[in-house]
Amino acid sequence: MQESDGNERKPCKMKPQKIKRDPQLDLFKIELNRIINFEHPLAKLAKQMDWNAFDQEFETHFTDEGRPAIPTRLMVSLHYLKYSHNLSDEETVACWVENPYWQYLSGRQHFEHEMPIDPSSMTRWRKRIGVDGAELLLSQTIQTAMEQKYLKPMQCQRVSVDTTVQTKDIRFPTDARLYDRMRERLVKTAQNENIELRQSYTRVGKQILRRQQNYAHAQQGRRAAQKAKRLKTLLGRVARDVERKTDEPSGILKEQLTLAKRLMQQRRDSKNKIYSIHEPHVECIAKGKAHQRYEFGCKVGFSVTAKGNWIIGAQAFADNPYDGHTLKQSLEQTERLTSVKIQQATCDQGYRGHGVEGTNVLIVPRRKNKASKAIRQWWRRRNAIEPIIGHSKSDHRLNRNQLAGELGDQLNVILSACGFNIKKLMRAFWDWIQNAINSIPEFNFQRTFA
Repeated sequence: MQESDGNERKPCKMKPQKIKRDPQLDLFKIELNRIINFEHPLAKLAKQMDWNAFDQEFETHFTDEGRPAIPTRLMVSLHYLKYSHNLSDEETVACWVENPYWQYLSGRQHFEHEMPIDPSSMTRWRKRIGVDGAELLLSQTIQTAMEQKYLKPMQCQRVSVDTTVQTKDIRFPTDARLYDRMRERLVKTAQNENIELRQSYTRVGKQILRRQQNYAHAQQGRRAAQKAKRLKTLLGRVARDVERKTDEPSGILKEQLTLAKRLMQQRRDSKNKIYSIHEPHVECIAKGKAHQRYEFGCKVGFSVTAKGNWIIGAQAFADNPYDGHTLKQSLEQTERLTSVKIQQATCDQGYRGHGVEGTNVLIVPRRKNKASKAIRQWWRRRNAIEPIIGHSKSDHRLNRNQLAGELGDQLNVILSACGFNIKKLMRAFWDWIQNAINSIPEFNFQRTFA
């Protein structure tokens, strides 16, 4: 799990090592050039990606002293592979050992049989590069598609914009669970700081929570409410006991006491409610879905080319803003990543009252009869963004975000867009290979009479 501590970081490591190739052959190691097919999409991607741009950009995050950092190309390629194949940090590093194409993409010369890094290094590297570094990873996928002419700059002038919810990896919030989890956190922190509590209520709290859940499952609301109130009372006792025995609480303990007071004071109709103890910034968002009435996470905005379906903008928004108020930020990020002026943006009715000037914003109405044929075509093209968001959630880790904090929300959505574009690049390379094979007369003759 990642912890958010801001985007600006003081350089505390030596600059990353440069990957050097040994011109002499090694009798005890296998060169990747001898065992891979250079027509493979990953081999082509390794040659087409501008890896020097990452080295130049991320040099400012490191110093000339200390232990050399991990090569930048290795970390960038691991994150591309992680989000394109929907893997965790541990699974990504483990699969890297088994796949020679993954090792070739990361700039290795010989096939290696050991893990290149500890999986926790990926977490620290994400925290180091911040949101600006993640946007660089996304912009490089866009630039690579443009250089290979899979994406034309003209296509970036017309975009479709929409928002969705990036759900957080938390339990479904109930008052009883929140009271019990807050008490557990306070007791654990007090024990770590050698504060002797009068009573921790560990055994009693577990029994009361189990009974409350059983009563709620049996639809015995009055009994369930009594047990929830009992858990709230236990939380208040522990919080007051900690306050009495600490004159100057530490930073962590002070934050937890403040969070406990907010939790005990909130009511059904309160604003800025707490839905998770370890992720207190999570919002409850209702998008009108029949199968999922409420979602707990943050709102994210996507900008997709109207033709070609490339993701050219993705970012997270805190505090659940109105969709129309996010349009300006989405368009600014898209122009920054693509270096192309947006001329037309097609949105749904949630973007009414956007206040954007200088860009033609087409709002899809309920009745589409009173419009020209060209405008109706762009309205129909806006629907293509829905399956793109669905694939990002199911295939590229946008759903159930496991990166901690608000910084984790921002990083996860951008890296999810990177994974989507990398998959499109790999399919584009593979289609080119298939077309080249089909153009061979001998291959077509053999396939016809096989």
